[in-house]
Amino acid sequence: MADTKDELAGVVDLFDGLTRDELEQALVELAFKQGKEVEREAFAAEIERAVEAYYLVETETGGGGERDAECVLVAGPAAFPTVPENGEDLPHILDVPDRELDREGLGESVAERLREEARTVAAAGDTDRAEELLDVSYDLEAWAPVGTDDVRETLDRAFE
Repeated sequence: MADTKDELAGVVDLFDGLTRDELEQALVELAFKQGKEVEREAFAAEIERAVEAYYLVETETGGGGERDAECVLVAGPAAFPTVPENGEDLPHILDVPDRELDREGLGESVAERLREEARTVAAAGDTDRAEELLDVSYDLEAWAPVGTDDVRETLDRAFE
C-alpha cells in the first residue's frame, strides 16, 4: 500500500492518470502484494488529502471514440512521484486504458484552482494554509508553463 502522498502520486504516474476507482483498486492490489490487509474504503480519505495538498490533481480526459470524457487523477505539482514497494508490478496487474491528457490545459486549471483557494485563504487570514499554497505556487511554475506571481501577491494579504 502507498504510505505517502508521493507514493500515491507514484502509483498514478505509472499509468499517466487513473480514475479514483482505478487508483483505489491499484492500492488494494499493492496492499495484497505487500501482505497487508486493508479496506478499499480507507483509501478515499487518503486520496482526498493528496488532492487537497496538490500531490494529485483531477482533470477530465478528452474521451473520444467509444469512451466518454472521464475524471482522472494525475501526479500534481507538489508531488515527487515515488513508486512504492511492488508498485512496478501494477501495470501488469491492472487493465487501464491509455488516456490522452491535455497537460497545458491541466496546468491552467490547477493555476485557476490555486488562485481561487488563495483568495479564500487570504480573506480568512489563514497563514498556515497560505504558507502551504506559497510552496505550491512555486511548484506549479516548475510543473507547468504557468505564472503564479498573482497568487503570491494574493497570499501576501493573509500575512498582513
